[in-house]
Parts: sequence; C-alpha cells; structure tokens
Amino acid sequence: MGTVIFDLDGTLADTSGDLIAAANRCFEEMGQAVRLDSTGDAHTAFRGARAMLGLGLRRAEAFDAALVEAWYPHLLSFYGEAIDLHTQLYPGAIEAVEALRSDGIRVGICTNKPAALAETLLARLGVRDLFGSMIGADTLPVRKPDPAPYVEAVARAGGDVARSLLVGDTETDRKTAAAAGVPCILVTFGPDGDGVRALDPEGLIGHFDALRAEVARVLG
Repeated sequence: MGTVIFDLDGTLADTSGDLIAAANRCFEEMGQAVRLDSTGDAHTAFRGARAMLGLGLRRAEAFDAALVEAWYPHLLSFYGEAIDLHTQLYPGAIEAVEALRSDGIRVGICTNKPAALAETLLARLGVRDLFGSMIGADTLPVRKPDPAPYVEAVARAGGDVARSLLVGDTETDRKTAAAAGVPCILVTFGPDGDGVRALDPEGLIGHFDALRAEVARVLG
C-alpha cells in the first residue's frame, strides 16, 4: 500500500486570488499605491505572505525587511477573514484523491501554509475528511523543503516513506521530495506551467485526470 502526500496551494487549490487580496489590503492600510495582480503575481502568492509583501514593497521602492515582518501577521489575519472568496479546487482534484483512496492509497497534505489556516480552508472547501494527515508550516519547528514535515505527514497518514511520493507544483516541493528520498510528481497547471519540467521530477501531470495512472507508474 502506498501513500501520496499533496501540497495545497497551487497543487490542490488555486488560492492565489484570496492571498493577493490580503496582500493588497496590507498595501492599502500602509498607504502604498502598489497592488499585486491576481494573475500575473500568482507565482509569488504561492511562495507565501512574506514573498508577496516583499514584492509589493520593492515595486513601491519602500522595501524594508522589518516592515515585511511587521505586516506579516496582519496579512495572515486579513487572509483568514476572507480565505475562500476566490479559492477553487483545481478541476478533477477531488475525484483524483477519491480514486487513490479507492485503490487503497493513503493520502495526506504537507503545506507551507500555517496549519490553522490550512485546516480552515480545507474545511470550508469540504474536503478535510478526505485526507489522513495535514501538516502545516508551523506544525513542526521546520517547514518544507526540510523533509521532516513530509515524513510526519506520511506517518500521520499511516504510511511508509519508502512507499510514498509527493505531489506538488514548485521547486520547494521538488527539493522536499529529494531531501526525503522519495519521488515527486509536479503539476503543470500551476503558475509555473511547463517550467516545472526543468526540475526533472519523476512524474508530471497536466490535469488531475492523469494522477491515478501516474501514481501507479511512479510507485510501481
């Protein structure tokens, strides 16, 4: 029996719209005219709150690391207030997870989103019960690409790391899998698109319809 661990943002769900809305509210509160774009800056949104704040402040020629840290908790608060206004699961995601479960595959989530926010979002989307584990950025003292959160996600799902793989969308996920010594399947429908091919993952999917067969191929 195998285990498949999923990243959340940019892999299972497109959360960029709500993330960028929270960042833009921060810039508004700061009195900065700069605004991030929900489409063009999605790549940065999936890299976290600090990345979004840093991008906007650099564009405003007002970057200051202390300012980023000061506004980081405000962004998380704003995001938590409106976490699912624009967020949508990618087409076929739930059907793919359910298909894996029907094959006897254990499934879990390992994300760099703070755990409480991830739990809230998954509950709002109505999918939390599908996953046997959920490890967030602050569940352990370290986060991806350190392998420990991935290993913990596999363990809490009741699986064996030696028979597991990670499904993600970024270089962070690729590095996490490599550090854990497991295969990685990357999606090409995220903001990086086909660019993830350059990361040389063990598998690629352009739609969740292909996941079941790709997992079977990679896990053997």
